[in-house]
Amino acid sequence: MVRVLAASAVITDGRGRVLLVLRGTEPEKGCWSVPGGSAEPGESPAETAAREAFEETGLQVSIGEELWTAEVPAGDGRVFEIHDFAATVVGGVLSAADDAEDARWFTAGELDRVPLTADLRTYLARAGIVPTL
Repeated sequence: MVRVLAASAVITDGRGRVLLVLRGTEPEKGCWSVPGGSAEPGESPAETAAREAFEETGLQVSIGEELWTAEVPAGDGRVFEIHDFAATVVGGVLSAADDAEDARWFTAGELDRVPLTADLRTYLARAGIVPTL
């Protein structure tokens, strides 16, 4: 088994919304998730989260505390160790890019009407980002 270090940014705004991207590649293509991806050599998880957020959304973010870590098997012998960080927008213009097909803000209620990546709603609730169901 090969471990792949990855990180994501859980970007929220003052209106209680969370920014999600529509995955354009597998795994879970066609599902909404927080922007993130694999670390580059020598990059910390926090640096990865900030870079991936910019690449996928066009937004520069300030990275805060680590909210959770998840292990996601890729099904090909790799396991992604994903570190998710709280983040806030500090600049840029929202536009989906890189491997994100779309990027938009969601309220907690809107999350229940779109396909999310596995367990994302649960992680967001545990971190206090959205109310528990």
